[in-house]
Amino acid sequence: MASLLINTFGMVYAQQDMDSKDYIFSHQTVIDLAKDLSLSPMLPAEKAPKTLINMDYSTYRQINYQQNQAVWGNTPTKFSVQLFAPGFLFQDLVSIDVVENGRAFPLSVSSNSFITPNEEISELISKVGKYAGLRLHYPINNAERNDEFVVFQGASYFRAVSKGQSYGLSARGLAVDVAQPKGEEFPMFKQFWIERPSSSQEAIVVHALLDSKSITGAYRFGIYPGKPTRIEVKTTLFPRVDLKHIGIAPLTSMFMHNRALDVPDFPDYRPAVHDSEGLQILTSKDEMIWRPLNNPKTLQVSAFSDISPKGFGLIQRHRNFEDYQDLEARYDTRPSAWVKPVNDWGEGHIELVEIPSDAETNDNIVAFWQPKDGLKKDQLYTYQYLMTWSNDTPVSMDVPRTVRSAKGAKIFTDLPEVVIDYNKMADIDIDELALDTYISKGKIVEAIVLKNPNNRGVRVFVTFDPEEAKLAELRIQLKQGEVAAAPTWLYRWIKE
Repeated sequence: MASLLINTFGMVYAQQDMDSKDYIFSHQTVIDLAKDLSLSPMLPAEKAPKTLINMDYSTYRQINYQQNQAVWGNTPTKFSVQLFAPGFLFQDLVSIDVVENGRAFPLSVSSNSFITPNEEISELISKVGKYAGLRLHYPINNAERNDEFVVFQGASYFRAVSKGQSYGLSARGLAVDVAQPKGEEFPMFKQFWIERPSSSQEAIVVHALLDSKSITGAYRFGIYPGKPTRIEVKTTLFPRVDLKHIGIAPLTSMFMHNRALDVPDFPDYRPAVHDSEGLQILTSKDEMIWRPLNNPKTLQVSAFSDISPKGFGLIQRHRNFEDYQDLEARYDTRPSAWVKPVNDWGEGHIELVEIPSDAETNDNIVAFWQPKDGLKKDQLYTYQYLMTWSNDTPVSMDVPRTVRSAKGAKIFTDLPEVVIDYNKMADIDIDELALDTYISKGKIVEAIVLKNPNNRGVRVFVTFDPEEAKLAELRIQLKQGEVAAAPTWLYRWIKE
C-alpha cells in the first residue's frame, strides 16, 4: 500500500518509494522524449473510466480540487497549483510532475484530492491516479488572494488573464489541418512538469510534452503574471509525417456579432457579443494591419503573407460595459492576445479562419502562423515567441488606432459604404491626408476623410459598387504624404 509522504515544500506524494520515483530533469528531458516518441506511431491517450466520462456537466462542476491540497499552497512561494479531475468532456488522462532542485517527482491523486458529489467518484478519481489539466494561482489583483490566472486543460489548449480581466479567448500549442476537408487533428499535452519557484520569484516555468498522430513537440512556458500577464513560449517540433497545413502559435476565439458591422440573425439586446473583435498584424515591414472579424454564413479562410512577421493577435478593443451590455459574460473584461515571434519564422502567412456560428459557446475564430512549405518529416523545428494577454495590442500604443468599423448604405443609394474611425489624430492637418483604396472586384465610388472631434481623430467613408460580385476584398490605407498615418484596414465584404 502506498504511503503518504510530505516533502519540505508542503507537497503530498502517494508512492511506495520516493527514491524510485524521482529523476533528474531539464527541458532537454522533454525534447528527448518528444524526439523518441516521433520515431514510432502515436499510442492512443489513456482515457478516464466510462463512469467519469458519462457524467453530465452539472455533476462534473461539483468536482473541485481541495484548496488545502494546492501544490505549494502553504509555502513562502507566491505561486500555487491546483488540478482538474478527469471526466465529462475531459476524457484524456494527463501526467503531472513537479520539479525541485533539478529533480522531478510525479504528483499522485489521493481520495482527499477533490471534493466530489459522492464517494464512488472520489474512489474512481483516486484509482485513475492522473489528471485532466492544471491551473496556476498568483495574487494578480491583490496581495491577499491567490487568483487563478493560467489554465492548461483539454488537448493543447491554454488560456490566461491579466489583472482585472476574465477568461475569454484561448491559445493552443499547435493546430493541425484547421478547416481542411479531412478534418482537424487535435494534438494534446500528455505530460506536464512544473518548476517550483523560489519565494522571491515572480515567474513560473511549465514544461509540456505534446503528442499527436502527425507530430510531437517539447514546450517550455515561462509565465509572468500581472499587468499584463506574459508567456514566453519555446517549442521544439518533430513531425512524424510531412505536414502541409500546420498552425504555429494558434489563437482560438469567438465572434457572434457587432451591430456596427455584423447584424445578428436573431433579436439580441446586446450591441456586441464577442471575445475578440479584430485580427491585428504588424508585418516585417512595420505595416500595421487591422482586419475586423466576421460571423459569416459560410466558412471563410483568409491568408496574409509575410516573411517573419513582427507580431499578430486577436484583439478585444472596446473595454466599456456599454459596448456589450452583458452583466454575466462581461465581454468588456476579456483579454486580447498578442504573439511576438522571437526567432526567425521564415516565409509563410498568418491564416484567419472564420466559421459560421449560432451560439456564443462555440469558438468560431482561429488565427495562426503557417510556414510556406509546411513541416517535413524527420526534421527538427524550433519556434520561440512571446504572448501578451493585454487589454489591447501591446505595441505602438502612442500612434493612431482603428477604434471602430461600421457598414451601411450610402444615403439615397443602395451602394454599400464602410466607415472607419481612427483616434489620436487631433493635431493632424486634414488637407495633408489622402486615401489609398482598393477593391478586388467592382469599383470604389467615393472616399472621404473628415475630422472626428468626438474621439480626437479622423473618420473615413468609402462607398463602393461590387457590381455582380458576391465577395470582395477591401483595402483602405490613410496616408500622410507617402507614409501610412494609421493602420491599414482590410475587410472581406460578402453579399448578404
